[in-house]
Amino acid sequence: MHRILIAIFIIGSMVSCKKDKVELPPDVGYDYAPTTIGKYVIYDVDSVVYDDFKNDTTLFKYRIKEKLEENITDAEGRPALKLVRYIKVYNPAVSYDNISWTLKDVWTCIRTKTTYEVVEEDVRYTKLTFPVVTDKTWNGNAYNTSAALDYKYKYTDTPETIKDITFDNVLFVEQKDDKLKNVIHREYYIEKYAKNIGLIYREIKDLKSETVNALPVELRITSGIIYKQTYISHGIE
Repeated sequence: MHRILIAIFIIGSMVSCKKDKVELPPDVGYDYAPTTIGKYVIYDVDSVVYDDFKNDTTLFKYRIKEKLEENITDAEGRPALKLVRYIKVYNPAVSYDNISWTLKDVWTCIRTKTTYEVVEEDVRYTKLTFPVVTDKTWNGNAYNTSAALDYKYKYTDTPETIKDITFDNVLFVEQKDDKLKNVIHREYYIEKYAKNIGLIYREIKDLKSETVNALPVELRITSGIIYKQTYISHGIE
């Protein structure tokens, strides 16, 4: 009888432990696209424009602040977020701290169970898809009128240092890279995201050359643009 009571006690304890065990939901990557109202990210932007008509090069330097300001409903009746973008234009004689933010534009972003979409200047892009998996591809232009464009996760959940700041989990999205496909037109579009922050780096190269030789297009540019948007800081207001 004593042995039977012990066995019942052991079995009961095992069942109790099983009930107390909480299984966490799988991490599908939602933290790469936070949706907290008041969250903001500040970036440095450097842009070089090559103009073959004027035969000159112009450098644009400024600071951008992107802030989630309000829950809204998008044109399709879905819950969305108002993403307000502010700008400070670089002035070598004045510190950024002494320059006021001015409104640049208002975008919209939507995070569903399977996608993260951003409407930029009335054009909707599918920036991310969930779950986040290395080598996964999808059509970033699925919800706009542009030709299909395969975005791809080059790597996920990887530590990376950008401009002397180390992030524990970075997601690399390759939007377009035609390096091996075109000798006179170079197109390279990438974005990087960090968990609990969102976008931390964006780079665009859209360059053309009128000459053809063994050098990369970047070394024989005739016209185009190189754009880099780099994380500075983030927070909640």
